[in-house]
Amino acid sequence: MEEQHITHFEVRDYECDIQGIVNNSVYQNYLEHARHKFLKSKGVNFTKLAMNNINLVVIRAEIDYKSPLVSQDEFVVTTHVEKLSKIKFCFHQTITRPSDSRTIVQAIVTGTSINEKGRPIRFTGLDDLV
Repeated sequence: MEEQHITHFEVRDYECDIQGIVNNSVYQNYLEHARHKFLKSKGVNFTKLAMNNINLVVIRAEIDYKSPLVSQDEFVVTTHVEKLSKIKFCFHQTITRPSDSRTIVQAIVTGTSINEKGRPIRFTGLDDLV
């Protein structure tokens, strides 16, 4: 099995909607932050990539919402990456609440690398991560 990276979070009050649960759009922020932390832990620097006209972008997000989070819940996001082709990769991510081992979200986020003109390019920096 691929190495999984774990990012720890706590729900902040302002992330909840009128129903008292985390708004569905906020989960994408959690997932993105966890992906960035994963890549940073592997030596992939977004700033340096952008300076070299290599941009990693999301082209598809599949999110299954299983159970809600509420204010002050502590949770973790596990992340691992899979290579789909020479230019596509996907992150498999799961949000769980350790206090009851409940799965909150399961997601597959597909990405690619593009140059400054928006054209797909091969970024070999992810090859060693899969």
